[in-house]
Amino acid sequence: MNILLRPDPTEIIVHHSLTEDSGAVSWAAIRRYHVKERGWFDIGYHAGVERAGDEYEILFGRPWDFIGAHCENHNRDSLGICFVGNFDIAPPPEAQIIVGVKVIKLWMRMFHIGPEKIFPHSQFAAKSCPGSKFDMEWFREMVRQ
Repeated sequence: MNILLRPDPTEIIVHHSLTEDSGAVSWAAIRRYHVKERGWFDIGYHAGVERAGDEYEILFGRPWDFIGAHCENHNRDSLGICFVGNFDIAPPPEAQIIVGVKVIKLWMRMFHIGPEKIFPHSQFAAKSCPGSKFDMEWFREMVRQ
C-alpha cells in the first residue's frame, strides 16, 4: 500500500548498508531484499549513495512523498538516506560523503530541515548505524557549509 508522507518531513535519518560497496550497484540488491524478503512495495530508504565504477552516485529509492521503512517510529516524519558500506570497519570515503551531502542539502532546502534534525539511525535503534566510524558531527558540519 502506498502511504503518503506528511507534507513536510521534519527529520533526516542516516544509515549504512552494513554491506561492502563493491563498485557495482548493490542498491538493486538492497531493493530486491526489501521487496522480496520483507514484502515491502519498494526499498525502505528515500536515497542512497554508492560507488559506481570510480565515482559515487546518488541513487533514489522511495519517492520523497511516501513514508519510508527505515527507522521504526520515525518513518512518517523522516527521510532516510543509506550510505552503501560498512562503517563499523572503516570510515566512509570523503568522496562518498560529499555526494551524499548534495541530496541532504536539497532535502534541507525543500523541507526546511535544519542540520540539528539530521540523526544517526543509532539514536532511535539499538544499532551502530550508520557505523561507529561514521562521524556524525563532521557530517553535520559538511551540510552546514
